[in-house]
Amino acid sequence: MAGVMAVLWAGALILVATSVKVVADNIGVNWGTMTSHPLHPRIVVQLLKDNGFEKVKLFDSDPWMVGYLAGTGIEVMLGIPNDQLEFLSQDYGNAKDWVKENCTSHLRKGGVNIKYVAVGNEPFLTSYKGRFLKTTFPALKNIQKALNEAGLGNKIKAVVPQNADVYESKSDKPSDGVFRRDVKAVMAQIVRFLKENGAPFVVNIYPFISLTMNSKFPSDFAFFDGGHPIQDDNVQYNNVFEANFDTLIYALKDAGTPNLTILVGEVGWPTDGHKKANKNSAKKFYDGLFKVLASKKGTPLRPGEMDVYLFGLFDEDTKSIEPGNFERHWGIFDFDGKPKFTMDISGKGGDKHLVAAKGVKYLPKQWCVLESYASNQDLIGQQTGWACARSDCTALQDGASCSNLDPDRTVSYAFNSYYQMNNQDEDACDFEGLATVVSKDPSTMSCRFNTQIKVDGATRLSFAQGAVAAISSLLTLFFLL
Repeated sequence: MAGVMAVLWAGALILVATSVKVVADNIGVNWGTMTSHPLHPRIVVQLLKDNGFEKVKLFDSDPWMVGYLAGTGIEVMLGIPNDQLEFLSQDYGNAKDWVKENCTSHLRKGGVNIKYVAVGNEPFLTSYKGRFLKTTFPALKNIQKALNEAGLGNKIKAVVPQNADVYESKSDKPSDGVFRRDVKAVMAQIVRFLKENGAPFVVNIYPFISLTMNSKFPSDFAFFDGGHPIQDDNVQYNNVFEANFDTLIYALKDAGTPNLTILVGEVGWPTDGHKKANKNSAKKFYDGLFKVLASKKGTPLRPGEMDVYLFGLFDEDTKSIEPGNFERHWGIFDFDGKPKFTMDISGKGGDKHLVAAKGVKYLPKQWCVLESYASNQDLIGQQTGWACARSDCTALQDGASCSNLDPDRTVSYAFNSYYQMNNQDEDACDFEGLATVVSKDPSTMSCRFNTQIKVDGATRLSFAQGAVAAISSLLTLFFLL
């Protein structure tokens, strides 16, 4: 009887393990940290494990954060910010030190499963105007050389995540794909170097950006519904994701590396900050994406399984909004680790909730709102703009989730955003006597007034991150003043 029970118990464990595994091996996720109140890495790593994510892409290499991935088996792509490229390109010794401090130190038994080092992040964006053009390739070579000399070259590959704007097509057909003229020479060097070292090309593809940048872009082509197809000789493309991917393949062919492995480093859909950024559209996009990935059909030029990293894990309320107010709303989870909508990452067409973050603690349930009997009414516009310049009011933008609030509640949203970002400090709900703290939730059906999470005492926020938040938020002033 004991033997029978043991077999039944083992079988039950197998069933449980099978039910938990909902994320395919070829799907990872980006973990960004540009937020005023980051979840503790311990909570985030548990969230990854609970939802079956076995690959994660980071944007830096903070050893404190990376350390929590030790022993999990989760495959990690470390990040090197663009502002470090010059330092790493100038002196090979700097690259050796970086590899020693950020790779070798984590590779003990039961350590971190580092697979890639991302040298820069979209360094050739047109908006950078060539700022990193001369430093990216030398930094890439130095990091890979340091990995090789440390005996890690077979295990860890240096890559350069690129935005899809590094290639173009004069006809909008994939077959005319080439690398952008101003980066063509250096891209040819980079892709040959990647090929020689057995490293993949990492590309970030955003159908949402394609849709919002062109008013004539057919909406259904941004999804996976098969509308408005593009005919390229005898090949038909039913969505911009696959067309964009194959445009890259033609660009790689033109550069002499037609068979270079490709990873999609970022792909996703935002849920706020723009009229086309909402949860319904995001769910529609992800449902279509996951079905395509599960089918393993690939693209017309590259059949088979595709490796992708979803962007991103959480909303980030201090990201720059220069590209658009939607930039702070890419998460499949909200800022506090709650899933935004149902999705079936297995691609089987189900409707499942992801597992929410565990152990999250919140500040008291109280909100800062406009005092209904406040004097100095002429200061409301000024104070509202001041609050938004120092917090996050992107949900108030035209077409966003809070754009239909009445004037008083709009002001309250701005005041509360600043109040919560400053940990509900009493002085953060004054605004020249215009505001007051209430215990009744002012949220509406479509607009959520947040109460922030408690930040663990060990969580570290950088001064630079706060500076970026303040500067980027100034752009919202034009809407509110």
